[in-house]
Formats: sequence, C-alpha cells, structure tokens
Amino acid sequence: MSNVSTPAESGATPRLALVTGGGGGIGATVCQELALAGFRVVVSDVDAGRAGRVADELGAPHAAHAFDVSDEASVERAFDEIETRHGPIAVLVSAAGLLLFQENGERPLIKDTTLDIWERSFAVNARGVFLCGRAYLRRREAAPVAHGRIITFTSVAAQLGGYRSSASYIAAKSAVLGLTKAMARESAHLGVTVNGIAPGLIDTDMLRSTVTSSGALAAAAQAIPLGRIGTVDDVAAAVRFLASEAAGYITGSVIDVNGGYRMQ
Repeated sequence: MSNVSTPAESGATPRLALVTGGGGGIGATVCQELALAGFRVVVSDVDAGRAGRVADELGAPHAAHAFDVSDEASVERAFDEIETRHGPIAVLVSAAGLLLFQENGERPLIKDTTLDIWERSFAVNARGVFLCGRAYLRRREAAPVAHGRIITFTSVAAQLGGYRSSASYIAAKSAVLGLTKAMARESAHLGVTVNGIAPGLIDTDMLRSTVTSSGALAAAAQAIPLGRIGTVDDVAAAVRFLASEAAGYITGSVIDVNGGYRMQ
C-alpha cells in the first residue's frame, strides 16, 4: 500500500470517514479506497500499532485512533476525541470482526461452543456495531452532516448458515443484518443511510485460517459462478460506492459481494 493522500476538491474540506477494524485485511483496503475517493480517513483498530501503520501508509491528512469497539466507554470516548480533533464523522464503516476457534484450531460445533467464545464473538461482531452506530447517530442528531452514511459488515455465513464458520459467528452476523435495517429506519429522518456488505469467500487471513490447503481453496472457487475467490478490493469497491453521494437513495439494503455464490 502506498501513500494515497488525496487533496480536497475545489478547496472544500473532505468528508471524514471512520473505519473500525481498519488495521488489516479488508479494513485496511477499505481505508485505502476511501482515501482514494477523497475522504479523510481515521483508521481504527484495537491494535494501535496496526492502525498506525495503515494511517502512516495513507499519509496526511489521514490519522489513526485505536479503541475497542466492544467497550462502551472506549467507544464514546473515541468518538468524542475523533470529532474534537478532526470534525464530524460523515461515514462510519463498522468492519471490525473476528472468527474464533477452539484451542485445537477447529471450528467449534454448537455442542462444543463455550460461553466465552459465544460472548466474545457477539461482543465484537454485533455489540461493536451497535455501540459505534449508536455513538454515530447520537452525534449526528445533535450535529447533522450532509450525506451521512453507516456501512456495516455481515456475511454470507449469516445468510446461508455458515461456510466453515462457527455458530457464534453466524448468529452475531445475523444480528447485524437486523440491526442494519433497524438503524436505517431510525436514521432516515437525519438523511443518514445505513447499508450492509455481505462478503462471500474473500481471500483474507480469516478465510485461509479455515482452509487446510491450496487445493481446498481451489475447490471452493469452483463452487462460485464467477470462478474465483473474491479479493479485498472487490469488497472495498462496494464500500466506496455506498459511502458516495451517488448511493443516497439506498438504505436498509445489503450488497452481496460473493461472485454469485448466493443469489436472491
């Protein structure tokens, strides 16, 4: 990733985008794509080092701000600090997520799922979306912005019941589907749209952690009508569109980025 700082057009201050989970994988590419689209990007991650590296690669005026999306106090404090330093957040991309395995590296079946795995999965994958979405909407009600956007991340696993995913992950991502629609209805009067991205099989560390060999990855690709595993760029392009002014009449929707793996 190279320096992709984009100057404001016509001297206007670029809109501010906050990306959670921006330190790696899909999130880092989303940050780059939004920077290329002319946004000022705040890269957020629970790992300050990862967030800082991505922000440094983007260059000024982009910045990093580490916080834990699952912790209520941390979220509220982060939103206050970000808006004090950088101005109102126009676009919130809730990309933070995790897929947990058992100590032996296997996907836990429901009968083997511990309460800790269940709670940790919901804390990041679902509670984090709620806490960040609530923080954003509270501030946009107090100080509206033009073309406000919330973009959530669910998964084809939630739509199909899972592909090498655990029940806790599937359930948490299913919760995000419903929350996305609820937020879309409650924020429409503010001119804020809320939409989700449902990635299919995307070539990330998370996917490769569930696939035991390159042969298994190739076999998975054969089940996809477009004949390939998706890329992080495929996902980031969809986020860029939803964040744009051109997507202003789309809300409460989910864009499937899955190469035709699931059609509806």
